[in-house]
Amino acid sequence: MNNSQEKTLLISQLRSSWFNLLEQLQVDKNLGESIFANLIKAYSDSARHYHNLYHLQHILNSLTEVRESIVNFPALQLCAWFHDYIYTPQAIDNEMESAIAAEKILSRLKIDFDTLRLVQQIILSTRKHEPFLKETDNLIFLDVDLSILGTSPNKYLAYSQAIRKEYSHLSDRDYQKGRKQILTQFLARKRIYHTDYFYKRLEFSAKRNLQTEINSLVSI
Repeated sequence: MNNSQEKTLLISQLRSSWFNLLEQLQVDKNLGESIFANLIKAYSDSARHYHNLYHLQHILNSLTEVRESIVNFPALQLCAWFHDYIYTPQAIDNEMESAIAAEKILSRLKIDFDTLRLVQQIILSTRKHEPFLKETDNLIFLDVDLSILGTSPNKYLAYSQAIRKEYSHLSDRDYQKGRKQILTQFLARKRIYHTDYFYKRLEFSAKRNLQTEINSLVSI
C-alpha cells in the first residue's frame, strides 16, 4: 500500500469515527459533513509532521482502548478531533485558538453546554499537560495525548524527528535549547502519567525515552 492509498484508508476510517460520534450526539449530519472536511484539511496541512491525521487516529484508538474508564466518551472524542485543530509551531496560543474554534463549531452542532465546557477545559489543559479539571476524563485525555512518550525507542525516535521537522524554522541551537527545557520539565515530574493505567504501562519507557533524547541533543 502506497502513501496515497494509506491516507485514503485513514480518512475513510476517520469518517466512520466522526459520523458515528455525530450519531451518538444526535446532531445534524449534513452540517457535520462540512465540518469533517475542514477537520481533515486542518490535520492534513503539509507543515504537520506529527500533529496530523495519524496522531488524531492514534488518540481516537487509544481512547477506545480505555473506554470503560471514561465518563463522557463522546466528549473525549470531540477533544481528540479539536485539540490540535489550530496548530502553528511558531504560535504560543494554539490550544486557546483550538478551544475557541471548538466552541464555535460545536455550538453550530448544538452540543450541550456542559459538554462544550468540558471539551474546552480539556483542550486548554493540553498546553502544559496539567489538568484543569480534577476529573478522570481530563486525566485520561492528557495521558493519551502523551502516550507517544512511552512507546518503543524506534517509534519515539520517529516522533522526535517529526517534531523537529515541525520546528524547522528554528536553528539547531534554538531548537535544542527549547527542546531540552521541555523534556527536562517532563522528566522532573514525579509522574508523567496521571492515571494508574498509563503510569504502570508507560512511565518507565517514557522516562527512558526522554533521557535518551536529552542525551542525544548537542550540548548548548
